[in-house]
Amino acid sequence: MVVYLIGAGPGDAELITLKAIKALNKADVVLYDYLANEEILAHAPDDAEKIYVGKKAGEHYKTQDQINELIIKQAQKHENVVRLKGGDPFIFGRGGEEILALMEHDIEFKVIPGVTSAIGAPTSLGLPVTHRGIATSVTLVTGHEDPTKVENQVHWDYTADTLIILMGIGNIKENTNEIMKYRSADTPVCVIESGTLPDENIVFATLGDISDKDVNTPAIMIIGEVVKLYKEIYNY
Repeated sequence: MVVYLIGAGPGDAELITLKAIKALNKADVVLYDYLANEEILAHAPDDAEKIYVGKKAGEHYKTQDQINELIIKQAQKHENVVRLKGGDPFIFGRGGEEILALMEHDIEFKVIPGVTSAIGAPTSLGLPVTHRGIATSVTLVTGHEDPTKVENQVHWDYTADTLIILMGIGNIKENTNEIMKYRSADTPVCVIESGTLPDENIVFATLGDISDKDVNTPAIMIIGEVVKLYKEIYNY
């Protein structure tokens, strides 16, 4: 038995890797998230079981513990199990937790990386998250920490030139207020909704007014001078 933890990429079904497709081709069962484009399931055999496990923001269909248990149960029944996760399994995808659960049961696993939306969404638009003379560092941060944590790990005092926030739209006002303790309210910002998908939408603003804009999930937020550069390149 083998469990393949696969990153489905940022949204566009064509941005999945060839290695991931090969694993899907031989899957007996596929457990997939809300953010994994369902078109990708076509790469699995017609008779493969497809199990939706949710994980939509604010509407989790199953808890992470339940998902872990389901993966283990399926691995004990089948030769090839695919766990299909949006973006990359290890960029806020909790892939590490799933691996630990598999290790506890001595189940073989293989990880196939995916294109994280944090990089794939902006770069597919031609927005460079680094640029010589403007940005030489990037920080990826969650905008929604686990509320059960004893102590917050996100303190918003990051010094990287470009800050990219995932899963932060629901807390956009609280987060930007904290970030403005360390960065100017005039700092350029853009939000990319449904990155790489046909309904993709870009919202430009500043740290001071982005929370007043109409933005929707799923989306990522990019903060820094690279946003200003992008607007200049494409005449926004």
